[in-house]
Amino acid sequence: MKRRSLLQLTGAAIGLTIAGIPLHVFSAGKKGGVINAMVQPEPPNLMVGITQNGPTQLVAGNIYEGLLRYDEKVNPQPCLATSWTMSEDGKTYTFKLKPGVTWHDGKPFSADDVVFSADVFLRKMHARLRANLASVETIRAVDAQTVEFKLKYPFGPFLGIFEVGSMPMVPKHIYEGTDFATNPANATPIGTGPFKFKEWVKGSYIQLVANDKYHVTDLPLVDSIYFHVIPDAAARANAFESGKVDVAPGGSVEYFDVQRLAKLPGVEFTTKGWEFFAPHSWLWINHRKAPMDNVKFRQALMFAIDREAMAKIAWLGFAKPATGPFNSNIKFYSDDVKKYPHDVAMAKKLLAESGYKGETLRLLPLPYGETWTRQAEILKQNLMQAGVKVEMVATDVAGWNQRLNEWDYDLAFTYVYQYGDPALGVARNYTTSNIAKGSPFNNVEGYSNPKVDELFEAGATAADPEKRREAYLQVQKILLEDVPVAWLHEINFPTLYRSKITNIINSGIGLNDSLARASIN
Repeated sequence: MKRRSLLQLTGAAIGLTIAGIPLHVFSAGKKGGVINAMVQPEPPNLMVGITQNGPTQLVAGNIYEGLLRYDEKVNPQPCLATSWTMSEDGKTYTFKLKPGVTWHDGKPFSADDVVFSADVFLRKMHARLRANLASVETIRAVDAQTVEFKLKYPFGPFLGIFEVGSMPMVPKHIYEGTDFATNPANATPIGTGPFKFKEWVKGSYIQLVANDKYHVTDLPLVDSIYFHVIPDAAARANAFESGKVDVAPGGSVEYFDVQRLAKLPGVEFTTKGWEFFAPHSWLWINHRKAPMDNVKFRQALMFAIDREAMAKIAWLGFAKPATGPFNSNIKFYSDDVKKYPHDVAMAKKLLAESGYKGETLRLLPLPYGETWTRQAEILKQNLMQAGVKVEMVATDVAGWNQRLNEWDYDLAFTYVYQYGDPALGVARNYTTSNIAKGSPFNNVEGYSNPKVDELFEAGATAADPEKRREAYLQVQKILLEDVPVAWLHEINFPTLYRSKITNIINSGIGLNDSLARASIN
């Protein structure tokens, strides 16, 4: 079989960080020390193959690993795989694994673990990966260090599904033949990553310690990491200000506190490390009832919303208005689409044309803190100025999930991750096949357009990047006319950290897999 090589790295090249900086640059300085970080809220467990919420990925991403990492441009980089090839027809991918890798309990990592992880454990337990593996016909171990994925049809974004949160490697010798959901290792995880699980004091902290047999020479550069659990937002800000913690991950403190804390001596912040996730916010619009089923009404909402004011007032500048369904950090983004500037007069005109009769709409805010509360207040004011009556229905996180799961809402806030490629993180929100109760992150609005379905399928299955681009350019134009949801912002989550910590973000998924390469001066 003729193959096109995608990446072949020598042993020397593998010793580079994601940023291309030789590791000896970091290891030449002081090595060791402890990083104190926050995790909010406390993870339900640390098995990232079962639970993919943010807190679990933050902690467990430094315990487990995927075959690949991703840089800030979402390009694949080596991790447990050192090289990979793709066949000319785009249907067979072959990965060469790094030799000499061991699990934290000393057992060798091999191709059998990869096959078990992807084809058995994760197909059963990881809903998002299960959908991404729909294109995969077989996964087999060619030998102990080689794995072959054979696809039923080309799947353009295939190389984007191998990061630690999307396809974590789990130990076959621990999970095979067990109840995956109740295996005790879910609470005492064993991975191949740079840090090993040490202790979890519920409601207080999770401690990881350096893996002294890690497969990358000279890593990790610190001895231990504590992830502190601090439920109260004000207490989290105080913990950072007092020096109890060194790192406040994105979203762990309120934005008004970020501005204040970032000015403290010896403190820095960055919005890097979210490129792979590309957080994108919008307003769900329930198409199942009037007036939301009318496209002119939905377009009126887009004109009524003042995204610039929201970004400035609620997000304090840590968000920028979205131009449509694609975050500008993901592949095939285009801003050559219909624009919806804040225009109250146009909103009123379209409302009249839509036949809106003054019904009161239920608005479901996102219960994630002060920023989202302020945004809901601004939105309510915007819509009322345009003539739309709004009643806010406050809930907790569980209630928010339940209402969206059951489609019990009129308008509702959300934000989702887009995972670097529209086939991985965008299509699920607009394709007809993803209309199903039980998830707050699929096609919750109930939008259906056969042409959009066709274009998303074409974009996912074309092997030629230009054909993918053409399909996604068309789909963006259609969606901006149909307005299935009211797009709001590209969110920038700032990470606060002490200046004494260097290289704290060194991949496209940020702290979730960067802490091995961070050092303390």
